[in-house]
Amino acid sequence: MEKGNAAIGEQPTLAMGTNGNLYPELDEFLDILKPLIREPSVVGNEDSFFRALRRELEEVGVEVNYYHGILVAQGHDPHSLILSAHIDRHGLLCTGPKEFQYAAFIAGNQGEIMGDSVSEHMLHTIENRFQGQRVQAHLPYTGTYLGQGEITRSYICPERKNLIFEVDGLDFLQPGTPVSFLDRLQIADGLISAQLDNVLSAAILIYLFRLGFQGTALFTAQEESGRSWRYTLSWFQRQQLTTQRLVVLDTSPYGTREDASAQLITLRHRDANGSFSEEMTQELVNHCQNLGLTYGFKDEYIADQNKIRTKPFPLGRTELGRLVVATNGAINGTTLQIPTTEYHTSSETASLASIAGIIQLLKEYI
Repeated sequence: MEKGNAAIGEQPTLAMGTNGNLYPELDEFLDILKPLIREPSVVGNEDSFFRALRRELEEVGVEVNYYHGILVAQGHDPHSLILSAHIDRHGLLCTGPKEFQYAAFIAGNQGEIMGDSVSEHMLHTIENRFQGQRVQAHLPYTGTYLGQGEITRSYICPERKNLIFEVDGLDFLQPGTPVSFLDRLQIADGLISAQLDNVLSAAILIYLFRLGFQGTALFTAQEESGRSWRYTLSWFQRQQLTTQRLVVLDTSPYGTREDASAQLITLRHRDANGSFSEEMTQELVNHCQNLGLTYGFKDEYIADQNKIRTKPFPLGRTELGRLVVATNGAINGTTLQIPTTEYHTSSETASLASIAGIIQLLKEYI
């Protein structure tokens, strides 16, 4: 795996912030992240979260436009760099009397995400992680709170090929009601934990605009069900625009904290669909090296791990890769990811050092 020149985890010396063992520059960022984590955004039911985002962005003074499935924020130099982050999170959907399914994998979504999907691959890994998890139900569009319950059992139904949940306390819900995980940000030992995928990236983009970013940020819906790239593509087509400078922010799962901590920043040369922009990827590598930020390539990590696995792990099909294929490379760029553990749970964990590193890198574009 390729690394930067700095020692692992090495960062400029910074004083402790008000939240404890933090970099001071993360205090304001964490103040953005904490309330966003509490906003529901179950895949396919992101409307109320979009409104929360719009409020935060309009307070900064950037131009904000909302289209079907995508919120677009732009500064005074919108084409200088286009950043993107999906804002949907995993949760449940009531699909019948006392019946709850994993929202991203209901039958209507499976055709979009099956095949080399990391989420699909990990379904069996995470099926037993939810017992005792508190959840809360919301009205689909407004996000109005309806009540709380607790997951008592989760299992994979072989016929429906989906996670089925038994939930105590929400028997009154009607089909179509989204149910989100009850989530709060936890901070300890230089790490943060919550359902970070991908509200973490959304908060980084808001913070970046507060710092003076003048490019474009795309906030997309339904990435977990494989649809977000369609909304992004529609926006580019609407603008009659192509680019090789699209950077997609996300979290990136690792099996152990040791593996996640082997780099501050995760990059990719490619996904299962094809190659990303070599020029844009190298630009991020150059910034990492100049700033002394360690980095690793996820595709190389997966290839190395598959040499010792009995069942190969998929390279994954990302939002960017689907855009590259759909446009024959007319829209391309690269990914910029934060290494995490406990992927797709309410205890997904990232290091504060990685978050500070990502922000430090992105400040090069201000």
